[in-house]
Amino acid sequence: MISRNLLVRVAFAVPAIAAALLLLRLGGWALAGVLAVLGVLGTREVYDFARVQGIEPLEWIGFIGAALCPLATYWVKGYAEWEPVVYVGAVWLLVVLVVAAARGPERRPLTAVAVTVFGGLYASALLSFIVAIRHGPHSDAHPRGSVALVVLPLVVTWICDTCAMAGGALVGGPKLAPVLSPRKTWAGAVAGLVGGLLAALAYGALVLDRVALRLGMWQLVTVGVVGVVAAQVGDVAESLLKREAGVKDSSSLIPGHGGVLDRLDSLYFVLPLTAALFRLFGVA
Repeated sequence: MISRNLLVRVAFAVPAIAAALLLLRLGGWALAGVLAVLGVLGTREVYDFARVQGIEPLEWIGFIGAALCPLATYWVKGYAEWEPVVYVGAVWLLVVLVVAAARGPERRPLTAVAVTVFGGLYASALLSFIVAIRHGPHSDAHPRGSVALVVLPLVVTWICDTCAMAGGALVGGPKLAPVLSPRKTWAGAVAGLVGGLLAALAYGALVLDRVALRLGMWQLVTVGVVGVVAAQVGDVAESLLKREAGVKDSSSLIPGHGGVLDRLDSLYFVLPLTAALFRLFGVA
């Protein structure tokens, strides 16, 4: 019998995936703006982990930094050089330090600053690589190819997660990281690897080839393997943060799925590595 939680997950996931694909097709400020919102929401969840442990992040300053990450990434890709963004980032960091100093030493300024900066970098800056891939050097000349390219790491991650869940449920066996994530098994990890690798190869043949953006077999294998390993490490890394905070989900924001971090944890690791591979292969 299908559980109610699974039905809720599917009911949310199907329109969410469709909306994500439409948004990636649109790109531009619309994409950067939605990622800015997701970055702020994810950053808030990181700050909630900290507050459980008595740490007080510099919340609104951190939210501003998180929102600026994807917006600045698109601005730089389209219209400017990196130097102004570096200056803005430096000013933002100085403001963080000044506000922390104004609080006084009794409110743990070093820890507060560390969490404030980490929250935005983890939950928003890493997510901004979606913009970097979608609006790479060849995006104006080959927009369909750029859309197809940015979907590849998403497909690998989604298929990996689905196969890992199915493999772990069907086979069981030894735990992958019993202290951090008791439900994950080695069987699930292998199933995720196989599924993600096959997804990368199939996507190359069925999608990339049709938009004249060909990646060789070994390039697709590399993207698939790196993406799968990164996805599973990213999942466990977020579990580490939740275990320290003593919570099961990062929040209850998304019906049946938990929080933003719960849904995007794998992508935080997959996106920058995939973007680097695409740049190495000369396609982004």
